[in-house]
Amino acid sequence: MLLLEESLSHLGPSVLLLLQLLLPPASAFFPNIWSLLAAPGSITHQDLTEEAALNVTLQLFLEQPPPGRPPLHLEDFLGRTLLADDLFAAYFGPGFPSRRFRAALGEVSRANAAQDFLPTSKNDPDLHFDAERLGQGHTHLVGALRETLVAARALDHTLARQRLGAALHALQDFYSHSNWVELGKQQPHPHLLWPRRELGSLAQVGDPTCSDCEELSCPENLLGFTLLTSGYFGTHPPKPPGKCSHGGHFDRSSSQPPRGGINKDSTSPGFSPHHMLHLQAAKLALLASIQAFSLLRSRLGDSGFSRLLDISPASSLSFVLDTTGSMGEEINAAKIQARHIVEQRRGSPMEPVHYVLVPFHDPGFGPVFTTSDPDSFWQQLNEIQALGGGDEPEMCLSALELALLHTPPLSDIFVFTDASPKDAFLTNRVESLTQERRCRVTFLVTEDPSRVQHRARREVLSPLRFEPYEAVALASGGEVIFTKDQHIRDVAAIVGDSMANLVTLPLEPPVVVPGKPLVFIVDGLLQRLTVRIHGEVSSFCIRNPAGVCQGQEEGEGPLGHTRRFGQFWMVTMNDPLQKGTWEIQVTAKGTPRVRVQAQTSLDFLFHFGIPVEEGPHPGLYPLTQPVAVQDLEHFQDPRTPSDSPHQYRSEVTPFLHPYSSEVTPIPKAVHSFLSVSESHADSPLLSPVPGLQTQLLVEVTGLGSRGESGDPLPHFSHVVLRGVPKGAELGRVPLEPMGPWERGLLAASLSPTLLSTAGPFSLELIGQDGGGQGLHRAAPQPCSVVPVLLELSGPPGFLAPGTKAPLGLHIASFSGPQDLDLRASVNPSFALTSNLSRVLLEHNESAWGRLWLEVPDSAAPDSVVVVTVTAMGREASSVPPTHAFLRLLVLAPAPQDQLAAPAHSSGPVLTTASPGFRPSTLVTRGIAGGGLAGNTWWGTVGGVLLLLGLASW
Repeated sequence: MLLLEESLSHLGPSVLLLLQLLLPPASAFFPNIWSLLAAPGSITHQDLTEEAALNVTLQLFLEQPPPGRPPLHLEDFLGRTLLADDLFAAYFGPGFPSRRFRAALGEVSRANAAQDFLPTSKNDPDLHFDAERLGQGHTHLVGALRETLVAARALDHTLARQRLGAALHALQDFYSHSNWVELGKQQPHPHLLWPRRELGSLAQVGDPTCSDCEELSCPENLLGFTLLTSGYFGTHPPKPPGKCSHGGHFDRSSSQPPRGGINKDSTSPGFSPHHMLHLQAAKLALLASIQAFSLLRSRLGDSGFSRLLDISPASSLSFVLDTTGSMGEEINAAKIQARHIVEQRRGSPMEPVHYVLVPFHDPGFGPVFTTSDPDSFWQQLNEIQALGGGDEPEMCLSALELALLHTPPLSDIFVFTDASPKDAFLTNRVESLTQERRCRVTFLVTEDPSRVQHRARREVLSPLRFEPYEAVALASGGEVIFTKDQHIRDVAAIVGDSMANLVTLPLEPPVVVPGKPLVFIVDGLLQRLTVRIHGEVSSFCIRNPAGVCQGQEEGEGPLGHTRRFGQFWMVTMNDPLQKGTWEIQVTAKGTPRVRVQAQTSLDFLFHFGIPVEEGPHPGLYPLTQPVAVQDLEHFQDPRTPSDSPHQYRSEVTPFLHPYSSEVTPIPKAVHSFLSVSESHADSPLLSPVPGLQTQLLVEVTGLGSRGESGDPLPHFSHVVLRGVPKGAELGRVPLEPMGPWERGLLAASLSPTLLSTAGPFSLELIGQDGGGQGLHRAAPQPCSVVPVLLELSGPPGFLAPGTKAPLGLHIASFSGPQDLDLRASVNPSFALTSNLSRVLLEHNESAWGRLWLEVPDSAAPDSVVVVTVTAMGREASSVPPTHAFLRLLVLAPAPQDQLAAPAHSSGPVLTTASPGFRPSTLVTRGIAGGGLAGNTWWGTVGGVLLLLGLASW
């Protein structure tokens, strides 16, 4: 077998010439698109990650044509900017959304970028190949890739994407922080991805590596030698005499002789002394990232790799089923719908890629059943029978929590029950978990809450006993539908409709007001529009812009087809839809529910972040990113002993300048990450915190191919924030495009005043299509402004059975005094103790605590543990609870040969005979703000690189 460098020679002179044309010498990398404000034209970690993933996805699409559609041809992508929307439209067909794929890719990219912001990870040279810690960096890199594989095989793809992001960051940093490029290397390091492979020819402690450089640009400061080295950053560890610095504006070590540095992070000499080699380092980092993605594909298989990146427009199918004796009709309805979905979508792009089933009754719930095989799911579902336990209430929310922990993000979960929840105390936690997982929950309840039916009662039950379901549905963007046994099979048809990638259109006002119509906007990109009305309705009228009305009469009408099942109406409008302003007028007792949904590929994703202008790299610190701790001593307030009392108050720790022990003033914008750490925790949700300047980043999906016909692209001008549930407008914020418009990245600055009050709010995106018609999209579920920043973090590595793992807790208030109780739980039920149960915080104060998680010897290896901490106001406080979720991996020791490269191979191979060979194809995609797209050969030519697949790892 051949080394990568040798194998490239077999590709022929034309391909090698193309390599040289695409990737000429020019000036690792800043974190994300926001970094380009400081160093325009640079390639970011976000760019490299997304570029590599798109290329390996195209590789998969070229090799695995979809059933019933013609295969893709490589030449169709030459000379074009590669976008996820275009890729999905070419493979699955026009109109199939790339939203799930882009969301998964965003998780990886943000986990990657976060490594440069989290205080412990950004200071750790092992995680960035700094300070000549090359062997240690190699160990961490391979370990993170192994954890990615294990988490993906355990079907926890959120955790897998977090570990993959951390691995890719280290891998990409190697080519910017070491002298691999300066040594004249033209290909990625052949041993970097292999366990127990020596990097070879490393500079030793006494080897001088750099000469002194007084200028910002230091093209010739490396001494003439052939050993591999990397620069030191800051004072930890201190730079020995004669060694290179990382260099740049934030590196304190670069002022110590030898001055200067060797990093190639950006095109700016102020940040990167070897800025002239930035694009060469980016080239190798991109090729290495493609190798890493290809390696994962080889190890996981095509289906496993597709699930890792959600390379499918289909949602998952997740059922939570009440199995008590009165539930026979509901269980049969669930079976019918599941069978219909499986049979109708088998082999199509919309076939679910993941199935989850959680039964419950009283007092039990679970176990959870998860699979990617529809036949196994159907067999498991078919074995469920309604048996015994006919009393109320039941353990519904416990079962729903279990389903949320095992259901992929951006999925729908359907709960079938005829009982109220016995575990209503879980309501707030389940609400937060639905938002953290971005899952929509729909309850199908076959009992009218105003009536008492045949179930036995242990006590007199409140008519408000179903309010927890209403709260969870509201928080998740779902709904509660009350029906009767004779209608449940018909009403359950919404299961299939909800999984058809429908968007919910915003209504004005969002709830029915007597005598006032509900208004919504229909644009030319919508089809299959459905109106659902639920309640004690006496009449309704759906009116199109021409004034034509569709009423409550069943059957065909002038605008579509109306069906009624008890108090539930479903009106399906005929295509094509008339564009413009539509109205719904409803006359009813009480407050009926109205929901308008339609199918479209034009949708959006969003996340929040804090702009960071200080630190080793400027950029956007994402509030949705994982945190964990490498050294728990850094995570704990140094003035508070580890065995501190359960109640204490502590001031905010002075902000330490990155890579420095000198105290500097605390910038307002960085309060939010004062003690965040490195890798394994799920962050403070999608939740901004009062008192912080917050940035909203919007990613519009479905834009890709619309401009190719010459038609103008849709344009979004601003976002509207509304309070939930009443819908009062909180504010309108203008959006600014970030990079090329077809990429669909928009940003808005949300002032602390706008988010000054804790509570839920919804996001609406407002704009116009190419013809000037109004566009209106709403986020699938509300967001929450949480009163405090709550961060939970775990050990640097994985958990092992029979060990006790320390966890870190950080809580901070930026908007006022807080008196909070702290509660912790873990799933599965391992022993968990804490030294902090109550905290008193004044304005701009933080507190730190520790928890200890005991992993029993019986813990299943290669499994996931979820720890939850809740901060809630004491007694009658109106402060809403804040939750932090931490996902940790229990990992068995690796067999000696499990991850080793084959003994006869030194790395990737090229062969035409092996079925494991996957020649990766690289088609360049536009980079926001310049960078590769700004280079004539890289972006505009849109050429192709034939790379080498990895047959084994």
